[in-house]
Amino acid sequence: MHSTPVPESSDLPPRLACALDSLVDPVGPAATFTVPPDPESVTDARHFALDRLGEWRLGALRDDVGLVVSELVTNALRHSGGTPLGMPRWNARDGFGALIDPLGSAPAVIQLRLVHEASWLLCGIIDASGDAPRRKEPDYIAETGRGLHLVESFSRRWGWRGLPRGKVVWALFRDPTAGDR
Repeated sequence: MHSTPVPESSDLPPRLACALDSLVDPVGPAATFTVPPDPESVTDARHFALDRLGEWRLGALRDDVGLVVSELVTNALRHSGGTPLGMPRWNARDGFGALIDPLGSAPAVIQLRLVHEASWLLCGIIDASGDAPRRKEPDYIAETGRGLHLVESFSRRWGWRGLPRGKVVWALFRDPTAGDR
């Protein structure tokens, strides 16, 4: 099946660019869930996101955010791979700056991060792979390959940004019940 890399996000509106900066800031306001390298963690990440939506009174976004979080976490688990020997990995205290497990035996850490402002929610998956997400041509018979199409369909906007040691794939949502807040 043919796949093409998605271009890196550029020319973002200033508010979205600032929100994305706060999303990846390890000491910023984002609600953070570290995703263990286990397929069951997709469910845990989705529950974490849905719990935050409840706290933030964004219940109208539950279905869309739950689906997108599941797709993004699944993609990160499948495609982010490990970190090259001796390369820094993400950790909540130091971002991508700290050298963790220099022997390279532990899997790379993946984080789900959520930032909420008024009626908007920015969701991001940070992983240690610098590879661009790849969108596959839809194959309606295949069991995989539709994830990024779903992310695009259920979010207002989505994209990715390279980080010094990895990337963030993000999706933006707006509460449909909020009016013009």
